[in-house]
Amino acid sequence: MQTRPFGRTGWRVSEIGFGAWGIGGRDWGGADETEAMATLHAALDHGITFFDTADVYGDGRSEKLIARLRRERQEPFHVATKAGRRLSPHTAAGYNAENLEAFVDRSLANLEVERLDLLQLHCPPTEVYYRPEVFEALDRLVAKGKRRFYGVSVEKVEEALKAVEYPGVQSVQIIFNAFRLRPAELFFEVAQRKGVAVIARVPLASGLLSGRFTRDTEFPAADHRAFNREGAGFDRGETFSGVDYEVGLSAVERLKPLVPRGATLAQFALKWILSFDAVSCVIPGARRPDQVAANAAASDLPPLDTATLAAVQEIYDDAIRPLVHQRW
Repeated sequence: MQTRPFGRTGWRVSEIGFGAWGIGGRDWGGADETEAMATLHAALDHGITFFDTADVYGDGRSEKLIARLRRERQEPFHVATKAGRRLSPHTAAGYNAENLEAFVDRSLANLEVERLDLLQLHCPPTEVYYRPEVFEALDRLVAKGKRRFYGVSVEKVEEALKAVEYPGVQSVQIIFNAFRLRPAELFFEVAQRKGVAVIARVPLASGLLSGRFTRDTEFPAADHRAFNREGAGFDRGETFSGVDYEVGLSAVERLKPLVPRGATLAQFALKWILSFDAVSCVIPGARRPDQVAANAAASDLPPLDTATLAAVQEIYDDAIRPLVHQRW
């Protein structure tokens, strides 16, 4: 497993991280606790040192599983959690000092720590990024010793660019994959210049870039890939990166011939993301130990050549760009 610097924090993290949404159980059709713990242990076994979770993943279940992992293992690792989506209604006004501290306190209890490694605002409304008082409240929580660092998880490039204007923002988590290339056009350059870590999320476009799905694939009713394709539950861009499912399947067929011998399409998709130096860590999800092993192996694939990178760009420009580029 290769490592990369994580912005200005002084951390070095595994370039393949662990996205813990799936093991929380909600929106992915359920998760067995025994298998979830085996999967988390496998992540450490394969050199993963960065775990991303949120207080709403299984209503805190994901955080609690990671706390159990810390009790059961001695290896050091970093945990990033997120806060804000517990608000109902989810409005900019809810991102106030009182609510943020309450969310932090709950995550501290769930994770069984005295100080969070990294707290991220969890895809708040765009207006939040234009409220300096929100980031002042986050600074005060750092001063209180309730967390080391803070960052943001965003839906839009606009939000990412606004967030990094605040000097306390150490990281930005953003959707970036072969079906969502816009962050690389301007934001990555700005992030590198400011020393802000970039966490690439939804790297496999909700599994679409695994190459395992067909037009006949069925998802459980509780799975967001069944109910959120048009944004019924949350931002549409979180599901299949906002790409129409049928269009995505066709684009996947065009990507398959680019996959190096001995690699899977999913590994290729992860390695493609790591071709961008601005990316600090990519966080694919996993619900089984074998999935973790396969994800981790992508780190050690040979670099992709220029022709391959250009071919991915061509497929995006031709089939995907008109659908998603200006929306997020």
